[in-house]
Amino acid sequence: MPNLLITVLIVLFICKPFVALGGGWKPIPDVTDPKVVDIGKFAVDEHNKEDNASLKFIKVVKGETQVVAGMNYNLTIIAADGSVENNYVALVWDIPWAKFRKLVSFKGPV
Repeated sequence: MPNLLITVLIVLFICKPFVALGGGWKPIPDVTDPKVVDIGKFAVDEHNKEDNASLKFIKVVKGETQVVAGMNYNLTIIAADGSVENNYVALVWDIPWAKFRKLVSFKGPV
């Protein structure tokens, strides 16, 4: 785990000049793309761990990305709490080349 942290910090240091060049938010044209679905599932799983919750991922209904040191994903997710389905908004930071993914925020139901 310390090696992962060091790797992420190195990547951030190297990429810092490019972060300023990062773009604004862009809509995700296909929220059924397997990578987007995987990130949505990750968000729900991490939320469940952090808040001792038991939401069940249903699907991603809307999303947008932002280029940073890696990629930010801002996703609207439908998840079930028992038999009740609600929308939740998750922000996930993904750095695929460093095998790093972090749930930044999870809000809802919205």
